[in-house]
Amino acid sequence: MTAAPADPLPKAYDPSGVERRLYEWWESSGFFRASPNPDKEPFTIIMPPPNVTGELHVGHALTAAIEDALVRYHRMRGREALWLPGTDHASIATQAVVERELAKEGLPRRELGRERFLERVWQWVEKYGSYIDDQHRRLGASCDWERDAFTMDPGPSRAVNATFKRLYDKGLIYRGERIINWDPALRTVLSDLEVEHEEVQGALYYIAYPLEDGSGRITVATTRPETLLGDTAVAVHPDDARYANLVGKRVLLPVLNRPIPIVADAAVAPEFGAGALKVTPAHDPNDYEIGRRHGLAEVNVIALDGTMNENAGPYEGYDRFDARAAIVEQLEREGLLERREPHVHAVGHSQRSGVVVEPLISTQWFVRVGPLAQRAMEAVTSGAIRIVPERFAKVYLDWLENIRDWCISRQLWWGHRIPVWHCADCAHLTAALETPRACEGCGSARIAQDEDVLDTWFSSGLWPHSTLGWPDDTDDLRYFYPTTVMETAYDILFFWVARMVMLGLENMDDVPFKTVYIHGLVRDPRGRKMSKSAGNVVDPIGAIESHGADALRFALGVGAAPGNDTRLSDDRLEAARNFANKVWNATRFVLSAVDAAGGLDGWLDAPPREHPEDRWILGRLDETAAEVGRLWDDFQLAEVQRAVHAFVWNEFCDWYVEMAKVRLRAGDDDPKRVLAHVLDRSLRLLHPFMPFVTEEAWQRLVAAMPREGNLPETIMRAPYPQPSAHGVDAHAVADVGLAIDIVRAVRNVRAEFRVEPGRMLDAAVDTPRRAAVEAGAPAIRHLARIGGLAFGAEAASEGSVRVVVRDATVSLAMEGVDDLAGEIARLQREAAETTRYLGGLESRLSNEAFLSKAPADVIERERQRLAEGQARQARIRELLADLGA
Repeated sequence: MTAAPADPLPKAYDPSGVERRLYEWWESSGFFRASPNPDKEPFTIIMPPPNVTGELHVGHALTAAIEDALVRYHRMRGREALWLPGTDHASIATQAVVERELAKEGLPRRELGRERFLERVWQWVEKYGSYIDDQHRRLGASCDWERDAFTMDPGPSRAVNATFKRLYDKGLIYRGERIINWDPALRTVLSDLEVEHEEVQGALYYIAYPLEDGSGRITVATTRPETLLGDTAVAVHPDDARYANLVGKRVLLPVLNRPIPIVADAAVAPEFGAGALKVTPAHDPNDYEIGRRHGLAEVNVIALDGTMNENAGPYEGYDRFDARAAIVEQLEREGLLERREPHVHAVGHSQRSGVVVEPLISTQWFVRVGPLAQRAMEAVTSGAIRIVPERFAKVYLDWLENIRDWCISRQLWWGHRIPVWHCADCAHLTAALETPRACEGCGSARIAQDEDVLDTWFSSGLWPHSTLGWPDDTDDLRYFYPTTVMETAYDILFFWVARMVMLGLENMDDVPFKTVYIHGLVRDPRGRKMSKSAGNVVDPIGAIESHGADALRFALGVGAAPGNDTRLSDDRLEAARNFANKVWNATRFVLSAVDAAGGLDGWLDAPPREHPEDRWILGRLDETAAEVGRLWDDFQLAEVQRAVHAFVWNEFCDWYVEMAKVRLRAGDDDPKRVLAHVLDRSLRLLHPFMPFVTEEAWQRLVAAMPREGNLPETIMRAPYPQPSAHGVDAHAVADVGLAIDIVRAVRNVRAEFRVEPGRMLDAAVDTPRRAAVEAGAPAIRHLARIGGLAFGAEAASEGSVRVVVRDATVSLAMEGVDDLAGEIARLQREAAETTRYLGGLESRLSNEAFLSKAPADVIERERQRLAEGQARQARIRELLADLGA
């Protein structure tokens, strides 16, 4: 397979005809492979594993675009770059998908049985598991696919069991009762990440709890009246004078008439509701902590299916929400509901099933994270791990400072089964790497493995070292660990990144990565979060089909500063596609200009530097290479894109290429080598962001030029541009910059007076840098459409329009312009309109009422409009004065 076809470059760039061909060539040629190499510095990124059930969404696409850019850049810098891909078994999501498929066949999971169900899951994974990998290929991800990992593979599974036993033996894993997030539909515990808090319109119910001694009542406010059946106390703040005389007394629990105490606890917010809190330790995390501090009973009143249980008295068997309505009705009848108020509050919903999550006290497996969290904090405070942007370090540390023990058990069948065996004879728990034959406590053979599986985050927390061979001592582990960068979104900084740090330090006694790069979310053009319900989701594959992978990648990176959300719109996609076409057209021009038969030696590393224009573009290339090098080191990828885009589009394509055309027509061959050299470097600068169009253009370029130096087979292994030893010719940069500014100024005047493109204007330039302008005169005349070009103030004709450019004054003769009188009249009308417009702005900005009430950004915008209007007014007056009007 060849890199690029031998036929001439098509007029239009067609991504569909390039991307699949190039990717197949890249992968089959082994360009993505990485191996331990003592002569090279490693650069390692372990891909955050997307769900095996999933398909590429814009969040995945942004992650892949950033990671691929980093990997391609460091590969071009000569490092042994490994991007290790993989997928997560996603216990809840995968089990839910397969259960839905079985339901269509009339096969309930529990009737099928655990073993047969797992067989069906594996069949599903084998059929669909590579889908998202193939979509990553469409995006151009340069992963080492030979290392593709899956969290349920034998290696990562061994790592899971080894870690569990290690922590269990150290007393850091235990089985106990705590408050957890329960999904009544899926019948399993959920991690915090799988709970989405949605603002809902509810009610705040003010309920009277009568004092047992009949001396009065105390009012509590709650959004969940059904849980009062599990109340075991009422709490007030110890400094709340309203209730100081009630602490130590007891109240009668409404509906059940059970006496419960009034306790004082600093966790109560006196300003919420009536200032008194009903305490339900079995159904609220904060109440649970209060209950433990005061030795309160923990009464669970809600069953695992979301109905009220035997502790709910007369409401046993009710659905929890039906019970709410019925209890409120009873409280009203008994005169205990003092009032209800509309109340908007956040309610946790299961990300998987969509039902309201129920906080429940339950016996589960937990990790005692305190000791692990302390080391994870020190890793960041010591600088062993750098978080980009730095502001997220505080968020990370604050979360670890207040971390609770981690519930790691899930009531599912698909996943890593907890490697613990329960003894039926002595109740001893045996943790083992392999299935034991007998209980290690009493020797009984009557043992059974725990039914639960581990939280998916437990296995993915081992990802940076389990994918490299741990618990074995492998060459990969020694060379590629610690990994270099962990790139992910800020919404899983706690749930995943912190756990990788904790478990990496525990198992490897070293950090799992040196830098954490945090990106933001991809939002729609209006800044809204993308969701199917809002109808604003962008399908990455659809965007690739319509605009190309390069355009999607580049559009996602525009303005995506570390940690900040970015907006994706059709306009951005269109602009990125236009940029790819600009690069393509520049390549077509360069290939049409060069003559490979001779005279082009030195194009690769020693282009000519005789002409100021050549020294200017080569100097700007050096400055750009230096700038982007600093930006890469600081992980400012969006700024790298901006700098490369500005150089390639503006300076190379729009200016140097057009200047070169003038010299080529005059028979000067030097621009050919410079064009080829700068195009080569431009493609390399851009390659990490737009791999397809740059590879295709580069292959065409090197095929057309004399073979020089040690050129690799592919651009992705070509050295990334660094500043040359020649340095920057400041005089050339200044001189050509003056010529460019003169052209821009003349073009602006032509636009202001609506001079038709074909009409040539005479000009006079008065400047102490006459030699520089004369050297650039051919380009100035061609690009600004100037006929006669004279020098000196005396050369300016009467009625010329003057424009000052740096230390030069350019006078344009306007007497030949059609309908000059009409243009003068138009400028006079614009001057009058601008005066009225400025008057309105000045009036508003002098109005104290406006200044005191308007938001600061609105005021600043009005001031900016005023400044812009004043500048335009001054320019109109200059033009009219020049024309004697």
